[in-house]
Amino acid sequence: MEDKKSEISLMIVDDHVMVRMGLKSLLEQQPGIRVVGDASSGEEALRKAAKVRPEIVIIDLMMPGMDGVETTRRFSSAFPETKSLILTTFGTAEGISQALDAGAKGAVLKSASLRDLTDSIRKVARGEVAISDEIANILSANPPIEPLSPRQQEVLESLVRGLSNDEIAKQLEISKPVVKEHINILYRKLGAANRSEAIGIALRKHLLKD
Repeated sequence: MEDKKSEISLMIVDDHVMVRMGLKSLLEQQPGIRVVGDASSGEEALRKAAKVRPEIVIIDLMMPGMDGVETTRRFSSAFPETKSLILTTFGTAEGISQALDAGAKGAVLKSASLRDLTDSIRKVARGEVAISDEIANILSANPPIEPLSPRQQEVLESLVRGLSNDEIAKQLEISKPVVKEHINILYRKLGAANRSEAIGIALRKHLLKD
């Protein structure tokens, strides 16, 4: 029997109960892995982790309320000894990249095989970064958008509202040349050729503030 001290202690965080229970059932059968808890939200996971201190936490990227990125960020801050592994159904380059920036040590698609998932868990436990081939392809084919400055965000939202350069300059109390400069930077960061493309990308990639 595996020595419990040598086992990888694991927590599963996913808002879908069937996913959690399915993962728990599968992973508990894997040698060297011990599931010490599960949670339906980031908030619940943080509360439980304070008691069980898992070595690794598997976090669903897309969760209501506190999403996988914020949950990862909170774990990195509150439990630096706990390593996060992102699990996602389809995966977006932006979301995955944000999770990695927040401290995740790897990412795996939910469609991955059990072997790929357990291999990723063991890599993360060894201190390695675990990026599956599918995730690597997503990141290379759809590189994440360079972060926008607060002013660039304001200009982008003004574009989406249909404001002209003159109207943006007046609203933000900046000169028209400065507005034009910000728009050109937005085009470069978004990979857009014109205003219509920039607006379309902003809407598709959910770049607008709530």
